[in-house]
Amino acid sequence: MTETANILVIDDEEAILDSCSQVLKKEGFRVKYAQNGIEGLKAIIEETFQVVLLDLRMPGPSGMDILTKIKEGNPEIPVIIITGFATIESAVDAIKRGAFDYLAKPFSPGELRVIVHKALESRKIYFENIHLRKELKDRIQFDMIVGKSPAMNAVFEMVRRVSPTDSTVLITGESGTGKELLAREIHKHSLRKESSFVVVDCGALVETLFESELFGHVKGSFTGAIETKHGRFEVANGGTIFLDEISNISLNIQAKLLRVIQEREVTRIGSTKPIKVDIRILAATNENLAECVRHGQFRDDLFYRLSVVPIHLPPLRERKQDIPLLVGHFLQKYNIKTKKSIRNISSTVRKALSEYNWPGNIRELENTIERAVVLSADDEIRLEDLIYHGISSSFSLLTPVGGKYKTMEQIENEYIATVLHAHQGNRSHTAKALGIDRKTLLSKIKKYNLS
Repeated sequence: MTETANILVIDDEEAILDSCSQVLKKEGFRVKYAQNGIEGLKAIIEETFQVVLLDLRMPGPSGMDILTKIKEGNPEIPVIIITGFATIESAVDAIKRGAFDYLAKPFSPGELRVIVHKALESRKIYFENIHLRKELKDRIQFDMIVGKSPAMNAVFEMVRRVSPTDSTVLITGESGTGKELLAREIHKHSLRKESSFVVVDCGALVETLFESELFGHVKGSFTGAIETKHGRFEVANGGTIFLDEISNISLNIQAKLLRVIQEREVTRIGSTKPIKVDIRILAATNENLAECVRHGQFRDDLFYRLSVVPIHLPPLRERKQDIPLLVGHFLQKYNIKTKKSIRNISSTVRKALSEYNWPGNIRELENTIERAVVLSADDEIRLEDLIYHGISSSFSLLTPVGGKYKTMEQIENEYIATVLHAHQGNRSHTAKALGIDRKTLLSKIKKYNLS
């Protein structure tokens, strides 16, 4: 793109037109110029330009008026304002009207080159986002899930087929791969989309209260039951219930859940009256349920009932080609949330993001981008903006320090600290990600004095 980009310079000063033309042509760009806004608008109608440089003060219509007209007809063109009156007010006003950035006269050739390259990159991201939105819309508008890898294409195809049905779906995948988001998309494109989507976090509920949460209870059925409570299945009636981390429920609750699936009715604690429920059941787990069945930890009949249609979400390390798309998606999201305008990510950061193995998967990547957006001091994310996350350290694990390579103990120390941090200090998840048992991990944490 940078070798064939067509750039329009609109300015009434011959010196500016000549200097911009010389600098940009040396960069391999094609350059056209106009000496007033009317000529500039005419040129934009006749040709396609990738970047426009526009003077604020010219004879005839003002630069602000021309900027408004350009953005109305061609919102994809980044417009760089040129001004000899570099006040904060004029710059802010121009950016509010859609300008990409501004250059204050006099500016150096280096400043011009840098800002034009950044503008071209922003235009590229603009079209990538449009393409991504179209691609997601074509895939029944999966606006909460991003990916173009073969593995994700297979997931999208499966979801497209299963969404309009009432079949029970079991979604498997590591923590942070987006199992709940996928469940929401299935519901969103189902015949029940106008009804409730009720989430039950089976890993968070206390065992003694689990049955009450799922099935409800009647007033006075046990100590503390001061009023009748509707269970989650009743609340989900007519819609979809999503049982997250289903492997965490006890065998006792599994038996009662099996009955609900078979009979489509629940009985509140303290009552003998069954209540019919019309629900679709989706479940998810980060465990291998088939293995749990073999070890007697999960009922085989419930497993078969839940896994009518199994969908596996691959970990991020197995679909790294999706990382740039996800990074762009989260960058846009947190630019809006933090009211920032970060337009670029350094090549070092892109390399680090692509090479990192993401034990926390998409959730970890999203947290990383949010943190980087918050920490970034300008319009570019650099490696130091990731300093409070494991990526920056993992990226430098094998980098020589002071001309000397690190010892195996140093690398092991840093790597364990990185994975531990990625899992928010959860030692069980960390041990699993590292491929060691919990006892070994505890020994190493003690050895390296990690917290």
